[in-house]
Amino acid sequence: MFQYELHKKIKELCLTHLMDIAGADHAFYLRMIANANTLQDLYFSIYGNTGGNLSVFHASAKSSGESKSLQAFENILTLIIETYKQRKPAFRKRDTLKEQQGAWFASNQITGMSLYVDRFAGNLKSMPERLPYLQELGVNFLHLMPLFESPEGESDGGYAVSDFRKIDERFGTLNEFKILQEKMQAAGMYLMIDIVLNHTSHQHEWAKKAKAGDKKYQDFFYMYDNREIPDQLDATMPEIFPESSPGSFSFVPECNKWVMTVFHHYQWDLNYTNPDVFSAMLENIFFYANLGVDILRIDAPAFIWKQLGTTCQNLPKAHTLLQLIKHCVHIATPGMALLGEAIVAPKEIIKYFGTDAFVAKECDIAYNATQMALQWDALATGDTRVMLAAQHELLQKPLGTTWITYTRCHDDIGLGYDDSMIAAAGFNSYEHRKFLKEFYSGNYPNSPAAGALFSVNPKTQDARISGSLASLCGLEKALAGDLVSSDSGLKNDSELKNETPINAANNPAVQIAISKIVLMQAQSMLLGGIPMLFYGDEVGYTNDYSYLVDPGKSYDNRWMHRPVIRWEKNELRKVAGSVEQRIFSATQQLIQLRKSITAFSDQKNITWLTPHNIHVAGFIRHGEGKHYYCLFNFNNKAAYITWYLFKEHGFAPTEVHDCWTGKKQKVGPDHEYLVMEPYQFAVFELR
Repeated sequence: MFQYELHKKIKELCLTHLMDIAGADHAFYLRMIANANTLQDLYFSIYGNTGGNLSVFHASAKSSGESKSLQAFENILTLIIETYKQRKPAFRKRDTLKEQQGAWFASNQITGMSLYVDRFAGNLKSMPERLPYLQELGVNFLHLMPLFESPEGESDGGYAVSDFRKIDERFGTLNEFKILQEKMQAAGMYLMIDIVLNHTSHQHEWAKKAKAGDKKYQDFFYMYDNREIPDQLDATMPEIFPESSPGSFSFVPECNKWVMTVFHHYQWDLNYTNPDVFSAMLENIFFYANLGVDILRIDAPAFIWKQLGTTCQNLPKAHTLLQLIKHCVHIATPGMALLGEAIVAPKEIIKYFGTDAFVAKECDIAYNATQMALQWDALATGDTRVMLAAQHELLQKPLGTTWITYTRCHDDIGLGYDDSMIAAAGFNSYEHRKFLKEFYSGNYPNSPAAGALFSVNPKTQDARISGSLASLCGLEKALAGDLVSSDSGLKNDSELKNETPINAANNPAVQIAISKIVLMQAQSMLLGGIPMLFYGDEVGYTNDYSYLVDPGKSYDNRWMHRPVIRWEKNELRKVAGSVEQRIFSATQQLIQLRKSITAFSDQKNITWLTPHNIHVAGFIRHGEGKHYYCLFNFNNKAAYITWYLFKEHGFAPTEVHDCWTGKKQKVGPDHEYLVMEPYQFAVFELR
């Protein structure tokens, strides 16, 4: 709907900023006008209300007590214009190309890796030297784990930010970051970094001023004089880190107040009911956009709105805030996509792509954490029925958005899928989760996994799982069996160094572990979305237990799967027959396979197959008139599948070609079987 006063104000602001709205800046002006009404409605649904469809810039609105909100909204419009004006020509050109492509991030040509700069390359200055290694693997998209200033010993891996604009000196300088971004862009690579939207470090300037008694900045946080409201909130809010940081509030002796600290006691939750907080954090978002970031990862968006009597997670106004941010970004910096790091139940995660009028207009990308956890479920049980029970909800993801698909990341593995999905497979949910925790922590008889339980809740016994991909798949124990006697304990990967014999891959236990690693990566790679490798997994790094002697990390066993890269180990990828070479080359081949087949772009072109064997998960990817059957045997025994599998969707193939092995097979009669070896996967093209 045309709102004369609002659109007039936008035109005035653009001309004040010397914009050529009929020429070079015309596309921006059109975006601004096209989204103005929605921007206004979203903003005032949180921070004010003029009633009905009345423009906030109408004369009667100015006299209705809304002047402060009106000025705040005008400041947001001005910020959007100034951000666009400051955007480099090269970034504007890239914006245009991405807009022409549509959902550019859904392409099968993009493969990512998540890494800690210091643990991967030492620092930002050295990162460009490692780009050829990533290109050799086939990676063209990097998620650089948090880089901005955070206090050592109280950093939460960089997610306790004390300065949103300053690169932590442990990693380098802002100028070195810009140089890396330029080199990546020149090489056709994409970049993602984090914005920690929910909280700051207690060492942030805002928190320091709040401690000193500044009321303005105390209102940036949830601060209370006594425990009355904190106790009410604690009664309904689940604990995130019950072992190390129980409860959701911490006492601040400097100002004699209680502050909300949902995560660690040194991470203060920002109060988004305060419009000044939104404005300040939007400035930080735009700062990152104009560094040339392609995807901005919004950390913990489920927590950004708090309300008494609720869990303070996944609340409607959290979604409204994200929709508001998305529209601001779309207008000013349309080439930057938003990823919502919402690790929540399947029904909730779909909402982060937007609902109702905002479908595909909230977060562009989300983590498919449910599928990740379900893969670990299937690997432990050899049964894919829980995985299949979840797919109906996951398939609700709208066209024009995509997933991050992955087997491991920097975080723990949470078993966040619904009990109903476990029950649908015929299991008792409590016993099933108990088995998974025992299996992956190595406490189940004959379990090959070497992980650990993270954040055990002593009240509920809920827990998550830490451990590297290789260690959880059994490689750590398999290698230790070759290298040390059974009574001497496991060697940690940092101790093994180059002791791993070249022929270790010939050990049957090692072969099985490698097959599991490749199986897990293959399903993540081919499912649909942006595959995101975690650094070190491409050459089979096992757990690093050195974190235990670091006081800043010893309380957090997630550091066991965050290795320091030893490049002499990675060089073993060039040694034929080595464990590193086998895993690296398989990962490389998977990336190449995905890039070679257009059907692996995410165009909502996936059909899950009915289970012909409970040990085998399968789906069809459709594209350009071709159909690819992707089958994954999660069992430790051979699986038999009737050939009718390839016919039940109306096809009549006489032959299937496995794009992974290059082998062809004649399609037999329905009473005969395709045999899949333990932990084998296949990508069959119908012919």
